Amino acid sequence: MIWWCKARAVPALLATLIATIALGLLIGDAQLPVPALTGASGDFLIGHLITLAPAIVLLYGTGRGDLATETVASRPLRVWDTALAGAIGLLGLSTAVVSRLADADGLTTVLGRNLAGYTALALLLMPLLGQHLSTSALACIPLVCAATGWARNGQPDYWAWILHPADSLPALLLVTALLPAGMAFALTWRRPPLTIRGL
Repeated sequence: MIWWCKARAVPALLATLIATIALGLLIGDAQLPVPALTGASGDFLIGHLITLAPAIVLLYGTGRGDLATETVASRPLRVWDTALAGAIGLLGLSTAVVSRLADADGLTTVLGRNLAGYTALALLLMPLLGQHLSTSALACIPLVCAATGWARNGQPDYWAWILHPADSLPALLLVTALLPAGMAFALTWRRPPLTIRGL
């Protein structure tokens, strides 16, 4: 288990998670100027972007091994990787739910929800695309949302859950559905990633 923690960069992941939460609580409600390509522009917070960091480090850690070999390994590496990602996602999701139910700071809800959402997307992308492509695809998601996820009235579109305010129940429900779907997909997908297959 120690070799797995080292191979998956678990200490770096935990440090990134702590730094993301601390930084998010300190400056997460600061706004970033991002031009909207469609609709009216809205509030794109630093908290929408920095919660991406743990998912990126998670992808880095899971991509450090030989994915083709690990697919058929005798040790349950896929289960361990998915459990690690699920723990991070559940931490974020439970933080968002408790914060929302307690009517606490809305920033905490957004940070937890987006942390869980990005982790769920990482679980969906990694088996399909491999580490490098999934990292790039995941990094593009908040930028695409910021540029095209606004309706004409300045409110986020329904699909751009990252941009939704803390009191958005549809965004929280979407992330709640995405996390178990990502975990199930990561556990059941048996084909090698596109990068291994040479596509």
